[in-house]
Amino acid sequence: MREIDGDLSRSWVRAGYWTDDTLGQLLQRSMTTHLADPFTVRSALQPYRGTLGEVLTDAGRLAAGLRGTYDIGPGSVVAFQLTNSAQAAHVFYAAALLGATVVPIVHFYGPSEVGYILGRTPPDVYVTFDAFGPLSGTRNLHDSTAHLDAPVLVADRVDGGVGDGAVPLSGIYASEPLAVALSTDPSLPALVGYTSGTTTAPKGVIHSHRTIGFESRQLTGMQAPQARPGITGAPVGHAIGMLGALLIPVLQGRPIHLIDVWDPGTVLGHMAAEGLTSGSGSTYFLTSLLDHPDFDPMVHAPLMSHIGLGGSAVPVAVGERAAALGISTVRMYGSTEHPSITGSYHDDPFDKRIRTDGRLLEGCELRVADDGELFSRGPDCFVGYTDPALTAEVFDSEGWYRTEDVGVMDADGFLTITDRKKDIIIRGGENVSAAEIEEVIAAMPGVLEVAVVAAPDVRLGEHACALVRGTVPSLEAVRDAMRDRGLAKQKWPEEVRGVEDFPRTATGKIQKFVLRQRLRDEAG
Repeated sequence: MREIDGDLSRSWVRAGYWTDDTLGQLLQRSMTTHLADPFTVRSALQPYRGTLGEVLTDAGRLAAGLRGTYDIGPGSVVAFQLTNSAQAAHVFYAAALLGATVVPIVHFYGPSEVGYILGRTPPDVYVTFDAFGPLSGTRNLHDSTAHLDAPVLVADRVDGGVGDGAVPLSGIYASEPLAVALSTDPSLPALVGYTSGTTTAPKGVIHSHRTIGFESRQLTGMQAPQARPGITGAPVGHAIGMLGALLIPVLQGRPIHLIDVWDPGTVLGHMAAEGLTSGSGSTYFLTSLLDHPDFDPMVHAPLMSHIGLGGSAVPVAVGERAAALGISTVRMYGSTEHPSITGSYHDDPFDKRIRTDGRLLEGCELRVADDGELFSRGPDCFVGYTDPALTAEVFDSEGWYRTEDVGVMDADGFLTITDRKKDIIIRGGENVSAAEIEEVIAAMPGVLEVAVVAAPDVRLGEHACALVRGTVPSLEAVRDAMRDRGLAKQKWPEEVRGVEDFPRTATGKIQKFVLRQRLRDEAG
């Protein structure tokens, strides 16, 4: 964890941005005032209908069991790879109540990603699932390079193959719940979220109780008061998905409605039957609903009157299309490292809402370098990477975070992101490492050189396009190679193209920004 300037941190405390609340204390206090609020999981395999009070009780029972059986508490690390489920909520809330550091892992990550994360942040206890359709968390663990000393708890059933430490999660719940959230230093880690960046290895982003607490309160205030309770499809195994699905609704006093498989037709059916909204988050969650044949503008559009978009590129055309249906959209800018830097509100001018990424949010600062690169600072900015060398690369002595994004600020203070220095593709809100894909394709027969860049995608915001010099493999062959490497399906490229040569710098480096611009120009 980096050292934070004392004057800066004291100013955040004086302003009330930083408090002494731990994540567990914040959650317990909020949940106990909304015990009757519905908590539902729409699922063909593991449906759940209950109340926030029932979930809190079960989370408290699990916390007591983890405390009594494995001595989990402040300073412990609880990692989990689970689908959107009641059990995922139990594990997250239980870890928070115990003052432990939680490490969520996206449920569709394969053995390569799981092995790296568990090796980088060894947990004191690991919770996963045995089977969910074709996916298996226990198989991921078995096939990964991770060698855990920690006990493995399985949420649904134990199907063997993960060692003698695997036990059913259901057997860990105590008869009586933990009464009071345990105290710990609020400046210590509460969450480590892994995000793929410019290198082949994911980066572990550390948030303290104070940074994630402020972020939660900040986003709670961004919620349009007119918005209906909504169905959330973002994975709770993603740090930002967990924040939006399990934390912010609690602070807002709103019901929690999860779905474990994002099927637009199913979502639209639930919306119409129960008067719910949906579509917020990355662009895909909105466009997939609008594109579905079951979308009825007369029925669904009024339910989606106020939608917040972020996490991936938001084309202007999407905002215009939504507006024509009577749907007001706003854009936000941030990252796992600094979750909410700028944003717009529904009462901002229309052009500002759909063409910019909003204005600075309370407590945040932004500096634009001569070349347009953005540097940010604020009470919700992360406290460092799990790799100290990476932390030193992105923070200066005054605490400014180098975002590696490029943007412009207009005269009214509205920011527009124009490009990225980061070599990543943000596909449906998930960061995909270009280098990770390039490494696989470069090893294929006849490939002389490969560059993977982000191509515009109306549905997902962006997708991976592989440009190859030499023998161009088929898309199917590339996907087979990705599968053999154990990489998650969401990381597989959507297209492969051949090129005679690449645009280059004077030193021979491929100019990827030129390739990205060509793809944008093609897409209009």
